[in-house]
Amino acid sequence: MDRSRADGRTGDSLSRGLSAGVPADQATVRRSNLALVLRHVSASGPCSRSAVALATGLNKTTVTSLVSELQARGLVMETGPQHAGSVGRPSVALALDGSRVGALGVEVNVDYIAAIATDLAGRVLVDRRVGFDAMGSSPERSLDELALVVEKTLADLDRLGVTPAGVTVAIPGLIDTITGTVVVAPNLGWHGVAVAERLSQAGIRPDIPIVVDNDANLAALAEYTSGSEAGTSDLVYLTGEVGVGGGVISGGRLLGGADGFAGEVGHILVDPAGEPCRCGRVGCWETKVGLAALVRMATPDRAYGMGRQVVRDPEERLAEIEQRRAEGDPRVDAAIVEVGRWLGLGASVLVNLFNPRVIVLGGYFARLADRLIPAARQELVRLGMTGAVERCRFAASDLGFGAAARGAAGVVVERALSDPTAISIRHPLPSG
Repeated sequence: MDRSRADGRTGDSLSRGLSAGVPADQATVRRSNLALVLRHVSASGPCSRSAVALATGLNKTTVTSLVSELQARGLVMETGPQHAGSVGRPSVALALDGSRVGALGVEVNVDYIAAIATDLAGRVLVDRRVGFDAMGSSPERSLDELALVVEKTLADLDRLGVTPAGVTVAIPGLIDTITGTVVVAPNLGWHGVAVAERLSQAGIRPDIPIVVDNDANLAALAEYTSGSEAGTSDLVYLTGEVGVGGGVISGGRLLGGADGFAGEVGHILVDPAGEPCRCGRVGCWETKVGLAALVRMATPDRAYGMGRQVVRDPEERLAEIEQRRAEGDPRVDAAIVEVGRWLGLGASVLVNLFNPRVIVLGGYFARLADRLIPAARQELVRLGMTGAVERCRFAASDLGFGAAARGAAGVVVERALSDPTAISIRHPLPSG
């Protein structure tokens, strides 16, 4: 496999090289300046060329040349005259375009595969989710289904006249991001699965970078950039799925750990006498708060993994639980409170370790937040360190089950903004 396809750290490597004083040729300097201008327009637009020059420290002639190239690449557009209230000829405002450049994020989870494709401005172009029993399928069968979803979504982008800048795949497990290999994903039963290599053999164009990363980390990035708690520099995101993962934003940066394996919070031991976990241990946190645990307690006749059954989307399972709750089924409310209690217990560990300002509840946690949060808060206050607990709160995500796929697409956008020269639009830009 071409290892460069799976390496999502190109932008970081470039930054390290420049900051370390490594000599740069003209192409490298121009690439860096293109990224500098594009990022400024993305963050501050609409803005004039003069404003870009002032903010970046580049001279106006250089900015004009860079903007022309970005326009030719379909990344920047003119939005019309900009009146600043001064006498004289108004300047022409620039804004991020990127409508012809796509970013594809895909998530493989226990019972579904989801894909979200956006343009560089974050506008959603394709949003699909298909029910699939990844837990009960072999890795080979799951990768075939994953490749099919990716191929269909790329075909959708092609029909829309959009050039894909990359694909990022979110997996609930420990990931070797350099090679795009899943080291272990307990709930999927995967060990040493070369996801990026398999996709590279599926007919995907070799110039489309493929990156694989942890689902909770990608969801945390989505929350930090575009979720209900966007901009909170210290937060923990919890996936409310069959498995429970955590993404930690500390000081405005994703906390990855020495090998990128940080965030496997679902396998914190909370009950030595508890249920067996798919990781091989007993009493892990996700056996108490994962969606399978809630289904087992609230609707024992509909438990996960009970014989042969049609694979159901988690939204459908939640709809049934919510209906039973509305009908007054006491088992449902008791199950939610019990999950909330264990949620608060585990959260107390995270608050003591990471001192976040907010714990964002994703997936099914968000849907049942009205009852989960009070129970979790009560347990958190009882067990957490007083000072840290007082300054931390729970919040429900508004990204639904698509947070990881959205964060995965965001990684592609970030890489495109870091290196505009890597984007080669296949479809001709409209003239005029």
